[in-house]
Amino acid sequence: MTSLTVSGRVAEVLSSYVSDVFGVMGNGNVYFLDAAEKLGLRFSPVRHEGAAIAAADAYYRASGRLAAGTTTYGPGYTNALTALAEAVQAQIPVVLVTGDAPSSGARPQDVDQAAIAAGLGAVTFTVTRDAAGAVTRQAVEYALTQRTAVVLAIPYDLAALEAADQELPAPHAPKVRDDVDGGLGQAARLLAGAKRPLILAGRGAHLAGAGPELRELADRLGALTAGTALALNLLNGEGYVGVAGGFGTDTAAGLMGEADVVLVAGASLSPFTLRFGHLLGPDSTVIQIDTALQRTNPRVDLFVSADAKSAAGRLLGMLDGKAAADAWRAEATRRLVEGPAHHPGSEQTPDGRLDPRALATALDAVLPERRTVVQDGGHFIGWAPMYWNIPRPQDLVMVGTAFQSIGLGLASAVGAARAVEDGRTLVLASGDGGFLMGLSDLESLIGAAGSAIVVIYNDAAYGAEIHQYGSQGLTQKPMLIPEVDFSGIARALGAESAIIRSLDDLSALQDWIDAGAQGTFVADCRITSSVRAPWLSEWMNAKQATKAAVAG
Repeated sequence: MTSLTVSGRVAEVLSSYVSDVFGVMGNGNVYFLDAAEKLGLRFSPVRHEGAAIAAADAYYRASGRLAAGTTTYGPGYTNALTALAEAVQAQIPVVLVTGDAPSSGARPQDVDQAAIAAGLGAVTFTVTRDAAGAVTRQAVEYALTQRTAVVLAIPYDLAALEAADQELPAPHAPKVRDDVDGGLGQAARLLAGAKRPLILAGRGAHLAGAGPELRELADRLGALTAGTALALNLLNGEGYVGVAGGFGTDTAAGLMGEADVVLVAGASLSPFTLRFGHLLGPDSTVIQIDTALQRTNPRVDLFVSADAKSAAGRLLGMLDGKAAADAWRAEATRRLVEGPAHHPGSEQTPDGRLDPRALATALDAVLPERRTVVQDGGHFIGWAPMYWNIPRPQDLVMVGTAFQSIGLGLASAVGAARAVEDGRTLVLASGDGGFLMGLSDLESLIGAAGSAIVVIYNDAAYGAEIHQYGSQGLTQKPMLIPEVDFSGIARALGAESAIIRSLDDLSALQDWIDAGAQGTFVADCRITSSVRAPWLSEWMNAKQATKAAVAG
């Protein structure tokens, strides 16, 4: 290896894994960014350190490729903590390259960054002069194999010093845990005997590339198929009933509840997916295939620790001929056609503002078909997966759901915009509260995106709190936000924009799309806070039932 500084060695090893770095420059990472630039890594500047890790996180979700975020030490590092926690909770591999206290000892302004990271569940790898490359390699491979965020710390006094020469072995492919004999035979027998089988795929199945095998398995069985919100449309085709959980239709939920054998591939079965215990019937047999060490929900009857793709392939080999459940698919198709779809919304609301359901339906018809959707957290989060056509799982980037946060949407849109390389338009959906939290990175998105549309569900409030707590009689004053002219802000930063007060106002967005959809368009949509999302009603009812059970 050629002579490099410690920061240069870190950048050199990282360059064999990543092409993109997001961040804010400061004292602690300036030497790293200099080395990254010289190595040809693409640096996308963001305006808040939290955006550095959030953008790298979304880059992975949209592309499946690793990216790095970078901040300086101290306040730069602590500014990134919410996004770091989200990545850890969501099991997203990402590397945060940060400055750290000198190796000789902490200064008065330093904090124990490794301890802070540990509190969030993130492991810190601190480089040394003798092993800068090896430690970097170890950090990256840990992130990839454990599917988590890691911190790669460069002590400030070492950043510009010459690193020792190291001969590093070539990167090795991570081993996939695969329990061949751990119940697949029993799973095959249960599926072969099922009269109403269902295959439910999650993000793990998508990441494993298991879609083709699971669809073939479903066709062999005559099974219905569904996906979690993070595996939306992975199993789309004959027998597909849609998304499981609060974003799905009641008709689809009813069909899933009638399944006698449910194969869950790469899904953790969160309370939201299971509709808080009401999705699957009490007598259904649940088989879970996952790379976890043990079942992730007590509802699981048979757990198989395996890669979803290889396990589905082996199940196909174990099943002789075609099962006789085709009548189940035919009945499901009829009921889906005849049953009610999502509520279309109303033309008029009590306060005269837009009904978000009608707006979502109208937007679906206007937005470019080739779209990648990024969603911030908030009350509005269900409107896109419920009303918009989102072709592939990687075309829906839902941030904030793992850590229950808002405010990461704009930063995530920057990363997803860099990941989109096939002419797709990046569409960000955000509430006004979360948008204001990340407002500084609207400028970052405008600079990064070739084609981006920002949809702001602007109800002049923190909508989730209005429905959860305002409805209980708590004062709504802290829950309200003064009406913000996001359109004016967007134009000042160089974007096209319009205020959307009626569905007819979407003609401005349509004209921009017809003109080539180049740059960024911000649609400031003035919606009512009087419409409660069905997923939130479900959640509130579940909380109330739990509270009543405890009290009783």
